[in-house]
Amino acid sequence: MKAKMAGYWTTTGLLALGLIGGGAAELARYRPTVVGIEHLGYPVYFITIIAAWKVLGGMALLAPGFARLKEWAYAGVFFVMTGAAMSHVIRHDPAWHIFVTLGFATLAVASWALRPASRTLGILFAANARGGERI
Repeated sequence: MKAKMAGYWTTTGLLALGLIGGGAAELARYRPTVVGIEHLGYPVYFITIIAAWKVLGGMALLAPGFARLKEWAYAGVFFVMTGAAMSHVIRHDPAWHIFVTLGFATLAVASWALRPASRTLGILFAANARGGERI
């Protein structure tokens, strides 16, 4: 159980650090992020939208309670990061861009899978009444 908890906090901490730190840099209009978003073909104002959601999502993952909000944050991170990876693929960017964004998506999945029961909405698969078979 301690290994699972250590894995949860490691993945969650790295994910939240990346989200909050990256989102803060984007909110500050750090020049490389502006150049990057323009390269991908998105309007510059898109940075503010994505950055705000990254910061709020990172904070939600660290906050105690709010299980439903955490579920939405995990989903949002997964969609944003896989979308970013696809944007980099389409633009034929260097592979490291794709690996970094997919790495964050993987951290989100790992953190979600390792989260303790106190941070979930309930059980994923309920046993039915006939002999404990999974539905």
